[in-house]
Amino acid sequence: MSVYDKLSSLGITLPPVATPAAAYVPFARTGNLVFLSGHIARKDGKPWVGQLGGALGTDEGKQAARAIAIDLLGTLHAAVGDLNKVKRIVKLMSLVNSTSTFTEQHLVTNGASELMAEVFGSEKGAHARSAFGVAQIPFGACVEIELIAEVQ
Repeated sequence: MSVYDKLSSLGITLPPVATPAAAYVPFARTGNLVFLSGHIARKDGKPWVGQLGGALGTDEGKQAARAIAIDLLGTLHAAVGDLNKVKRIVKLMSLVNSTSTFTEQHLVTNGASELMAEVFGSEKGAHARSAFGVAQIPFGACVEIELIAEVQ
C-alpha cells in the first residue's frame, strides 16, 4: 500500500507547508537526509495553546502531537515530492509546554510517533526520539515537534 493510500484510509489530507514565523526555512536537505523545522500544534488554524499538567491533560497533548505529525507529513511531502521516497523516519524531537510537575512528555509525543508507524509501517516509521518538558513554546503552543527523515 502506498503512503498516500494509507493516509487516505486514515482520512488524512496533507496540509500545505506553513509559512515560517521567523528567520528560518521549513526544511533543509543534505544528501539523503531531510531536516524539518519545528512545527507547533495548531487547532482550527490557530496555535493550540496551553500547558500540559495545567489546562491540558495527556490525552489532549497526544492529540496535539498527532496533529503536528500530519503537518510534518505535509512539509515532508513538499520537501521530497513523494512520501513513498521516504526510506525511514530517523528522529523526532518533541518539546512539550509543561508545568514543573508534569512528567508524561513521552506519552504526549506518542501521538506523533504512533502516526508515523501507522503511515510508514513498523520498520520505516520506527525512529529515535527525544521528548522534553519546557517552560514555554512560541505563541504559547502546547507542543512543538521537529523531524529528520532519510529519503531515496
